[in-house]
Amino acid sequence: MVGFPILSLITFLPIAGMIIILFLPKEKRDSIRYTTLAITALQVVLAIILLSNYNYSAAGVFEEKSFQFIEKFRWIEITGISWLGTVKIDYFLGIDGISMPMVLLTAIISFIATISSWNIEKSVKGYFALFLLLDTGMMGVFVALDFFLFYIFWELMLLPMYFLIGIWGGPRKEYAAIKFFIYTLFGSVFMLLVMIGLYFSATETLADGSKVFTFNLLALMNQSNFTPDGILSPFNPHNLRFIAYLALFVGFAIKIPMFPFHTWLPDAHVEAPTPISVILAGVLLKMGTYGILRISYPIFPEITKDLIWYIALFGMINIIYGALVALAQKDFKKLIAYSSISHMGYVLLGMASLTSTGINGAILQMFNHGTITAMLFLIVGVVYDRAHTRGIYDFGGLAAQMPVYSGFVTVAFFAAIGLPGLSGFISEALVFVGAFSVDLIRILTIISTLGILLGAGYMLWTLQRIFLGPLNEKWASLPDLDKREYIMFVPLSLIIIFLGVYPSAMLDIMNTSVNTLVNFIHSNVSTTLSGF
Repeated sequence: MVGFPILSLITFLPIAGMIIILFLPKEKRDSIRYTTLAITALQVVLAIILLSNYNYSAAGVFEEKSFQFIEKFRWIEITGISWLGTVKIDYFLGIDGISMPMVLLTAIISFIATISSWNIEKSVKGYFALFLLLDTGMMGVFVALDFFLFYIFWELMLLPMYFLIGIWGGPRKEYAAIKFFIYTLFGSVFMLLVMIGLYFSATETLADGSKVFTFNLLALMNQSNFTPDGILSPFNPHNLRFIAYLALFVGFAIKIPMFPFHTWLPDAHVEAPTPISVILAGVLLKMGTYGILRISYPIFPEITKDLIWYIALFGMINIIYGALVALAQKDFKKLIAYSSISHMGYVLLGMASLTSTGINGAILQMFNHGTITAMLFLIVGVVYDRAHTRGIYDFGGLAAQMPVYSGFVTVAFFAAIGLPGLSGFISEALVFVGAFSVDLIRILTIISTLGILLGAGYMLWTLQRIFLGPLNEKWASLPDLDKREYIMFVPLSLIIIFLGVYPSAMLDIMNTSVNTLVNFIHSNVSTTLSGF
């Protein structure tokens, strides 16, 4: 794999597919669909190749030589600006144990969402072109190691998601799309300001010995690279690092979404077509927590250490609040949307522990939630396509009419509850073990366990109302799953069961990097404090 640009290929392959689609006549709907399917299937193959060549002992995190599949060259360079010096921006890609699970998740969910998109009939050419552009943006976020490049991929997703909701969504699609756009752009402005502040606060030494300001994320993690008078330097007595941390955290928290920045999510989910809800919950929400782990934690370790109680508090609020609101829903899709808010709270709680166990659980929860919630939204999509309603009380007894479908529903529902033997259990258990071991957040962790009971409440109650009891005769002719729907559900079910039985398959990928990240944060806290 040395010298082969596999990360560029897996990232920009959808752009190539988009270009092909743009040249196809709009009447060739099947050709457009199969082109997208081939591109996303090839992405899955490339992700498997990455995994099969992955070095489990390489740490990554802050050390360039221990990242894998690195691609790096000078992308932008401007010289001759007297007051600014040389402007240097690298095209810098690489993966480690924190990003590898997210690359796998993105490839899998994009493939499943393509199959789910097969019944899209409105402006098929435009839909799949935007879908592939969104795919590139998502994948790029997880492989970029330059802040400027990271930001480009982060913003690249905004436009296609806006149109995918605003054009192909439900009755209130314009409202939901604009709300999503404004919330995300609001957070992006904060991220941009912090990125610029960091750029003018740290330098990188080039091969010729000269120093230049840098967007290199790994260079920004090294405290010795900060200039004494840099605005965000830890050695500047008048630095604004705390404000910068909060601003950056808000930018990521909106994407999670963390309470109170969550209100865009239910509207976006309810109005978005099923495959876009799958993408939104399966991948996009993970970008917020990934950004915190990749950027906020290692660049601002001393502030992270000071704020873990507050991060755990918001994690607890997400868990309890999301579950309570889900319990009150009468719309099947909105219930699943609020359950996502609740389950992302577990990720925040695990991250707040700053322990290897807790953060391993958080990243595993990111992956597991991505597959489980994708399956849940597909489940909603299947019944909505047939019945054209999502009202929970409109159904009843569907298990008798659609037994195979109900079997997949049971797997997804019990995985979301956290039943032992399914993937959701082990990630939540690791989160609680890691968080409970930290005295400062132990009470918050104990309160957060109520989310398990509430989650079981709304999931089992929904299962009872829709699938059990006497069949509503109105739905006596509903057909069970077809072949296309089998192809959507079987892979996700197998992943959920496999990782429930053998979670080490994923934990082994991330363990070395997580240990390195935890040690890096704790060691750099003392280094930073001694530098004041």
